[in-house]
Amino acid sequence: MKKWLLVIVMLLVGCNDTSEGSEDDISDMNFDDIETSAQNTEVNLFMWGGDDGINTYIDEWVAPRLEENHDINLTRTPMDTGDILQKLRTERQAGKQEGTIDIIWVNGENFKNAKENELLYGSFRDKLPNFRDYYDKEEFTHDFGTETEGMEAPWGKVQFALQYDAAKVKNPPETYEELTDWVEANPGEFTYPTPSDFTGNAFLRQMLLATAEDAEALTEQSFDRKRAENYSDAMWNDLNEWKPHLFREGEYYPSSLSELDRLYSEGKVSMTMGYNEARSEHLINDGVFPDTTETFVMDSGSLGNAHFLSIPFNSTNVPGALTTINYLLSPEAQLQKMRPSSWGDNTAIAIERLPEDMQMQFEELDRGETVPSAERLREAFRPELDTDYLEWMTKTWEDEVVRTP
Repeated sequence: MKKWLLVIVMLLVGCNDTSEGSEDDISDMNFDDIETSAQNTEVNLFMWGGDDGINTYIDEWVAPRLEENHDINLTRTPMDTGDILQKLRTERQAGKQEGTIDIIWVNGENFKNAKENELLYGSFRDKLPNFRDYYDKEEFTHDFGTETEGMEAPWGKVQFALQYDAAKVKNPPETYEELTDWVEANPGEFTYPTPSDFTGNAFLRQMLLATAEDAEALTEQSFDRKRAENYSDAMWNDLNEWKPHLFREGEYYPSSLSELDRLYSEGKVSMTMGYNEARSEHLINDGVFPDTTETFVMDSGSLGNAHFLSIPFNSTNVPGALTTINYLLSPEAQLQKMRPSSWGDNTAIAIERLPEDMQMQFEELDRGETVPSAERLREAFRPELDTDYLEWMTKTWEDEVVRTP
């Protein structure tokens, strides 16, 4: 009889057991209880660490306030997003339910891969009070064409912009037609990263939208190879026309944005670019870019997207992750993130939802002399393409440009 009772007790315990990090842990908890559970815990944030301004914002501004306000010890681990996902894939395959990552910084193709490979915790975004209060839920239903389904929370927004040395370039081109003319009139002064690099790929995606006969057919529908091929002829023609006039006559393309920035900082080319309209502020202040650097977005359009925070499937501190992400979405943290002396990243907050005094602080914030105005950014904004365009652009560029004499 005792043996049977023991078996029954063990079965009941097994049925009620939920592995750490499972969605059941917080599904019935209100956020006050979640914050209480997060106290005196460590939260491990894994994220790309290649920008000193971003790292300083996390380490010297966010971390001390999380410790003071929530008794959370935030540890930032720098790692490329692809390597983070590979680590999670390995742990998923090995059945490791207690991981070492609580939050990841992700978007676009990486989010799609993480979602399809079941590397994420699940839907949590609508649990966050700051998201419910200050963000437009309908704005973040998709990430590069992939449904978010609440699996990631918007951390910021950026737009694609070009930087130029005003001492060399008096009238920057406002369209790709004008850029073609400028490239031909200024041989050796321009190049772009290969599309295997995210920035180079974004430059070409933006160019595709600017030169396609029907850009809306590309942005409003999922990727279709035949459609992409039909609308890309003008872009490939322009890129091939540029080749003899590019840096090193188009026989060399920077493999990364860092390489292009180096060429620009050394004065070998007169323009660079990036998926952040405020990026030149700290690069000028740090002496990397010349102080004559200016930033512009083209009249023919500026790609824009949001970047997000998510929770891995095997986080062992979901309450801590939720509390941390909720704080990172707060008006206070978002305002500091926008300051040029900090990160300079634009906010994803719906500013009209904020209290009036906080609205004024956002509206009066000076993001820096080189950052286009909010009105200019809104005018030039173009939505991102489906994430499948990234791989297609990389492969097709090799055939249409590199291998074309």
